[in-house]
Amino acid sequence: MTIPHYLQFKDLSADEYGYLFQRAAFIKQKFKAFEKHQPFADPDRTLALIFEKASTRTRVSFEAGMYQLGGSVVHLTTGDSQLGRAEPIEDSAKVISRMVDLVMIRTYEQSKLERFAEHSRVPVINGLTNEFHPCQILTDLFTLAEHRPAASGLPLDAIRGKVVAWVGDGNNMANTWLQAAELLGFTVHVSTPSGYEVDPVLAGISNRACYKVFKNPREACAGADLVTTDVWTSMGFEAENEVRRTAFAQWCVDESMMAAARPDALFMHCLPAHRGEEVMAEVIDGPQSVVWDEAENRMHAQKALMEYLLLGRLA
Repeated sequence: MTIPHYLQFKDLSADEYGYLFQRAAFIKQKFKAFEKHQPFADPDRTLALIFEKASTRTRVSFEAGMYQLGGSVVHLTTGDSQLGRAEPIEDSAKVISRMVDLVMIRTYEQSKLERFAEHSRVPVINGLTNEFHPCQILTDLFTLAEHRPAASGLPLDAIRGKVVAWVGDGNNMANTWLQAAELLGFTVHVSTPSGYEVDPVLAGISNRACYKVFKNPREACAGADLVTTDVWTSMGFEAENEVRRTAFAQWCVDESMMAAARPDALFMHCLPAHRGEEVMAEVIDGPQSVVWDEAENRMHAQKALMEYLLLGRLA
């Protein structure tokens, strides 16, 4: 039997995402109504959370979400586990996956995650790697469909044909946006400083028509339905911080960029944010920003994902 891992955004089909978005909305509605939804309570399911990179939203969203689903959580870091240190990753995967039902890993190299998944007996979820951040884009698209629903009521119709402006680093978020655009039928306008461009080969896409490149970030935002960005220096690249500050100086999302987008455009940021660097306070704290709904939705979207990986379609 093939184990359904979630290591990249393209690991699932458009049809599966349509189901996940609808399921996340259902699960969120139950949460807001203070109604229990615990498909993992009997039998009890256990999630192992493995962190090599620091985390706030990823840990809280997965841990709280698993408990709300009726399951249990084991939390591991590199300080209290042998992952990749005194024990090969392959051996850790064989042991841990015999004791839990699901594993989430937040680490550096995508290859490390893939090695673990190759030897795991249970589904493995990418909580973030240097190359990809699929849970975040899953969440962002769910949030877009939630705030700008299609007349049909179908989440995929709310996403298809849209324009997303990515302003900043050609990083794991940008790579994942490209995968999502190719799979779900929208376009990403990418604007990065020279030397920080997206690499379609690394992103793993074959249709380059799913994105357009702009030297001017304001032009990238023109007509966009969503403007989004990330910190200039991701974890693992701290030594480049001062060089990046200079290189990215013109890539701060400000009110003029939002004015170039559609009047009803949304602003998103995966957080944490540095006001005055990659985004101005007037934007992230302004009326077009949905970053707090976006942050909360990590939990609801991931609950739908975990439920699907373990139980399949329930509705």
